[in-house]
Amino acid sequence: MRELKTGGPRDAAEVAGTLGITPMGVRQHLYEMQAEGLVDFDLQPGPVGRPKKLWRLTAAAEDFFPDGHAALNAELLGAMQQAFGDEGLNQLIESRTKQQITSYRRHLKPADTLEKRVEGLAAIRSREGYMAAAEKGPDGEFLLVENHCPICAAARACSGLCAGEIKLFRKVLGKDVEVERTDHILAGARRCAYRIRPKG
Repeated sequence: MRELKTGGPRDAAEVAGTLGITPMGVRQHLYEMQAEGLVDFDLQPGPVGRPKKLWRLTAAAEDFFPDGHAALNAELLGAMQQAFGDEGLNQLIESRTKQQITSYRRHLKPADTLEKRVEGLAAIRSREGYMAAAEKGPDGEFLLVENHCPICAAARACSGLCAGEIKLFRKVLGKDVEVERTDHILAGARRCAYRIRPKG
């Protein structure tokens, strides 16, 4: 992966020459990585014989390389707070929450059962990287569990983001629902979890 990242698209023989192993060994690794969605190839016609396979990284492979976006987001939030004060930062979070509410409501129907709404919310959050799951509890209660927080660095810099998430869940799940956070990663828990139950 490092060789393709730094050298660009190349065939197996070129990669093998750089790494000091056989082209067959390189191909074996490349086909395994292709099955995982990490590499793909383009065919380059040559003057004679079969076209060459030029292997390249896919977008999914970017996760294996350093990424400073988390630190950048935290720094930007700090800079916005300095520039616009707490009120300006709160307005920014409020605007983001409104956008999320609009987006989530496209997928969650108020007429659905609470179970279906919670499962739908878990699916949305999983697509956003939260590794979320819905668990059914006693007396019509549900637990929304998020095993990962992709915005953790930003949330540490700005606790208002976490408050915005509770507001988001309450809005999209409906007025007939209570949402309470029971576990919080920023407070030292292994996960974030929310108890969801019908009102009354």
